[in-house]
Amino acid sequence: MTTAHVEPTAYPFNEPSGLALSESYEAARRGDGLLRVRLEHGEPAWLVTRYADARLVLGDRRFSRAAAAAHDEPRRTPGRREPGLLGMDPPDHTRLRTLVSKAFTVHRVEKLRPTVRALAERLLDDMVAAGPPADLVARFALPLPVAVICRLLGVPVEDEGRFRVWTDASLSTSPLTSEEMAATRDEFRAYMSGLIAAHRARPADDLMTALIEARDVEDRLSELELIDLCDGLLTAGHETTASQIPNFLWTLLDHPEEFARLCADPGLVPAAVEELMRFVPIGVGASFARYPTEDLEVGGTLVRAGEPLLVAVGAANRDALRFSAPEALDLGREGNQHLGFGHGVHHCLGAPLARLELQEALRGIVLRLPGVRLAGDVQWKTEMLVRGPRSMPVRW
Repeated sequence: MTTAHVEPTAYPFNEPSGLALSESYEAARRGDGLLRVRLEHGEPAWLVTRYADARLVLGDRRFSRAAAAAHDEPRRTPGRREPGLLGMDPPDHTRLRTLVSKAFTVHRVEKLRPTVRALAERLLDDMVAAGPPADLVARFALPLPVAVICRLLGVPVEDEGRFRVWTDASLSTSPLTSEEMAATRDEFRAYMSGLIAAHRARPADDLMTALIEARDVEDRLSELELIDLCDGLLTAGHETTASQIPNFLWTLLDHPEEFARLCADPGLVPAAVEELMRFVPIGVGASFARYPTEDLEVGGTLVRAGEPLLVAVGAANRDALRFSAPEALDLGREGNQHLGFGHGVHHCLGAPLARLELQEALRGIVLRLPGVRLAGDVQWKTEMLVRGPRSMPVRW
C-alpha cells in the first residue's frame, strides 16, 4: 500500500482546446496507487483515475464535499468560488436537493420532449433557411438549453446576454481575485433577487414560484439559499449541455464511420448520447475535491483524513478494467454505466433533462443536417472549467 508523499505533479493535464484526453491519465491509471498532483492554487491532492476508485470516492459518504470549506481546496483560481449544492453534504444537501428534484424526474422531464423537439426543429429550420455557413453554437447549441431552463425556472430568455456573463465568470479559471469573484456573485444574486421579487408579486407555473412557496410558506430554505439555488439551476441548467452539443458533433465528425452509422439508424440516438457522454472528457481537469472523514484506502493508497482527492471522470470513463475497447467510440455500446453525470449524492440533478436535450439535439442534426461538416476553424473556450467550442462554423 502506498503511503509516502512524493513531489506532486503539475495539474491539470488536458489542453483547453480540443477534446483529447491526455496520455498522462493512462500513465496514472497504470501506476501504483494514486498520483499526487498540485493545481495552480490550494493544497496538493490525490488524483483518482480508475473507474472503481472513482465510484468509491463519489458514492461513499465518508468522502465529504462540505469539508472543503475548512481547507485550502485545490483550485485553478486565486479566489474561491461558492459551490452551492456541490459544496454540501447531507442532510443540508438532501434538504435543498429534495426541493427541486421533483421537477427533474424522468417521468416529468419526458413530458417536455415534444416541446424540446419542436424547439430544436425550429432552430435548425431557421439556421437552414438563413443558409450556410452558420455558427452551430450561436444558432443552435446555446439557445436550445437556454430556452428550456429559462422556461422551467421562470427566467426571461431575453436576459441571456446578462446572465451569460455571470455564468461564464462562475465557471472561469481566469485569475480572478476573491474580491472580483465576490463582485460577480453579488451581481448575479441581485439579478436573481429581482426576479424572485417579481415572482412573489406575480406567481407563475414555474420552478421559481414553487421554490418561493417552499421558502415563504413551508420555511424549508433561507432567502439566500433560495437565491443561490436559482442561480445554480440557471447556470447548471444550460452551460454543460450547450458545450456538449457541439462537442458531440465534433467527435462524430472525427469518427465518420460512427456518424454515418447514426445517420443510417437514428434509433441509435439514445445509446449514442450515453456513449458520447462516456467518451468526451469535457473537463480540462478534475475539480471539486472530496475530503475523507477518516483514514481510508483508495486505489492502493492510504489517504489520511483531511487529504483531498480529485476524481478525473474523463479518465475513469476510459478505464479498460470497466469498458471494453475504451478508446473506441462505439455508438452501440451496451451496459454503458459511465460517470458522465457523476455518481452518488451529487449525481447530476438535471441528468434526465440534459439527456433529453442532447437526444433531441442529436436527433435534429442527424435528420436535418446529415451532410453537416466544418466550414472554418473552431474557436475553443479558454480559461473555463468545461471544454467546448465558443463558435463552430458549419455548412451542410
